[in-house]
Amino acid sequence: MDGKKLEYKGEEALKELDKLTARADEVQEDILKEIITRNAKTEYLNRYMDGVKDVSEYKRLIPVITYKGIRPYIQRIANGEDSSLITSHPITEMLCSSGTSAGEPKLMPSIAEDLDRRTFLYNLIMPIMNKYVPGLDEGKAMFLYFVKAEMSTPCGLPARTVLTSYYKSKHFKCRSRDPFHDFTSPDQAVLCNDSNQSMYCQLLAGLVHRHQVLRLGAVFASAFLRAISFLKRNWIDLCNDIRTGQLDPRITDSGCQSAMSVILSAPDSLLADEIERICSRMSWKGIVCHLWPRAKYIEAVVTGSMGQYIPALEYYSDGKLPLVCTMYASSECYFGVNLEPLCAPSDVSFTLLPNMGYFEFIPLGENGTLFMDMEEDEEVPTNKLVDLVHVRLGCYYELVVTTFSGLCRYRIGDVLQVTGFHNRAPQFRFICRRNVVLSIDCDKTNEEDLHKSITVAKRLLEPYNALLVEYTTYADTSTVPGHYVIYWEIVQHCPEIEPSVPLIIDAEVLRECCIAVEEELDYIYRRCRSHDRSVGPLEIRVVKPGTFESLMDLFISQGGSINQYKTPRCIRSSTAALKLLNSNVKACFFSPRDPAWKP
Repeated sequence: MDGKKLEYKGEEALKELDKLTARADEVQEDILKEIITRNAKTEYLNRYMDGVKDVSEYKRLIPVITYKGIRPYIQRIANGEDSSLITSHPITEMLCSSGTSAGEPKLMPSIAEDLDRRTFLYNLIMPIMNKYVPGLDEGKAMFLYFVKAEMSTPCGLPARTVLTSYYKSKHFKCRSRDPFHDFTSPDQAVLCNDSNQSMYCQLLAGLVHRHQVLRLGAVFASAFLRAISFLKRNWIDLCNDIRTGQLDPRITDSGCQSAMSVILSAPDSLLADEIERICSRMSWKGIVCHLWPRAKYIEAVVTGSMGQYIPALEYYSDGKLPLVCTMYASSECYFGVNLEPLCAPSDVSFTLLPNMGYFEFIPLGENGTLFMDMEEDEEVPTNKLVDLVHVRLGCYYELVVTTFSGLCRYRIGDVLQVTGFHNRAPQFRFICRRNVVLSIDCDKTNEEDLHKSITVAKRLLEPYNALLVEYTTYADTSTVPGHYVIYWEIVQHCPEIEPSVPLIIDAEVLRECCIAVEEELDYIYRRCRSHDRSVGPLEIRVVKPGTFESLMDLFISQGGSINQYKTPRCIRSSTAALKLLNSNVKACFFSPRDPAWKP
């Protein structure tokens, strides 16, 4: 499948989409045959199939794996061994997945043609949007895109996020200019490694072109809200740049300086006054609509953990702009598109594109509860997997992929529910990530890592004869950036001290407990805290003794079973539970510094 076969745009792209989904079963069969044929001689496939290229044998013999199963091969390639360990094509880069554990990012192999597949999916977005929102070729898009810090593997392969890979590729930098892709942000600002300088210049460009902007967005809802928070802090300086026609001297990146000198071609005091009047208002409710009055929608991921940002987005847009979630993708593979982009965020479903990779599904039942009882590394019988076209409406599944770049029956970790079909291709609602309890931005903290971190931190209480008896957590997004909140119930356990004596622990100790938790959390979390500034300092809220017993009473009163009750390790949607916890808080402590992180 060379790149030429994937170069579709406009109406031609939509026609190809219909062809692919109408033949979803044949396309999937052909994709798997091609992957097996190409990679039959790799060490990984040979280990199980001994050169056999039969699809039925692949399904019978190849195990379903998590990252643990493929990591040794990826590590060998990262250290300099040949790509033929897992794929017949040269691995050009490693993509850093945000789903991490054990302190390091997962590395996902990528080959050159993967960029063609991603571009094919990107090229579907505007034709789909144009069906619902006409006239998008008559103005500009203010999309805030950012690159992240890169690393190299020991053998010199670049290791970077999938979006950084795309923005640095010829597919983005050498894209043909067309009226549907007229962005306010100059490429130099997008590609600037300093996220603050990048944000400043992209917002400045968006403000200069404010009367031409028809659509707004960022990849994640959290990133768009970070931009609004940044604007609150810097609008005076931005207005000054527009008024004088001179870029703030704090912008030292040469690419940004060059690009912005073209945009700030002359002083514009009228525009600066307009923006100043809007930003000087006491309330920023609806600020997005006031600053960009022609905007028709906000595009960002608002599914899964990003759903917690919907109220804030609606506040800043005064509920007047649809929140559009266009696509479903990961570092491992790009999956599908939303064919009804103006639907409510709660109704977003993605049509999986059968040419992106080979897709299988682990059945999780019809009520979505079975996956709660299934361990992440639990062995999955190969005969239990369901093909793409044989999933059932309303049922829940975990997604499994096979890719050209060497992932074979790899568990993505996403729980999906079938909501319908487009031709023969199923449509899925994203339900959650398996075992992820906390997420603010692209961080994903699972229950095991959370428990390990708290186990390390609570040792700091031991010299004070104090015991952590219970805890739960909450992703607080009421401010930008959001941050992790951990509720701790602590008691004295010294027999010689009367129970009525109040617990006294120095505040500095509890602040050190905060940073101890953060230091033990994974690489992506620490990067978000220390480099990206997309997650705020972790907070421990100490609650009164007996609070967690009251929490149990609350859940039991709501229909829970006293025999099966387990303290939830994360409070997501129970307003009553959060109200109870917060009403019993005795003191709050924040992490005193950034956790250690190196690119």
